[in-house]
Amino acid sequence: MQFLKTLFWFLLAVSVAVFSIGNWTTVPIKLWAGLIAEVNLPLLLVLTFLAGLFPVLLYHHAVKWRMSQKLSTAERAVADLRAAAQTALPPAPTSLATPDGPIIPSDPA
Repeated sequence: MQFLKTLFWFLLAVSVAVFSIGNWTTVPIKLWAGLIAEVNLPLLLVLTFLAGLFPVLLYHHAVKWRMSQKLSTAERAVADLRAAAQTALPPAPTSLATPDGPIIPSDPA
């Protein structure tokens, strides 16, 4: 599985490099007060991709952290309930033997 993950990231890096080489042009971006910034197209695309990815990634990690907190709280509650149930139950009988001998179920046939 690690090989496939490495292969995926390698192919992604190669495709980004090929795209960058093929589209290495400057793009004018009009800013405030008449300023114009000339940025390379691959850099602009990577920055916009990261600008869209970063908030979603933060949200994902926040939800994952919150769910792990809820899970650990539920596991603690279950462990406490199991401990309380173990102390509340009377001890189980160790054998079904009577003073006359062991109990043998009768066969109705």
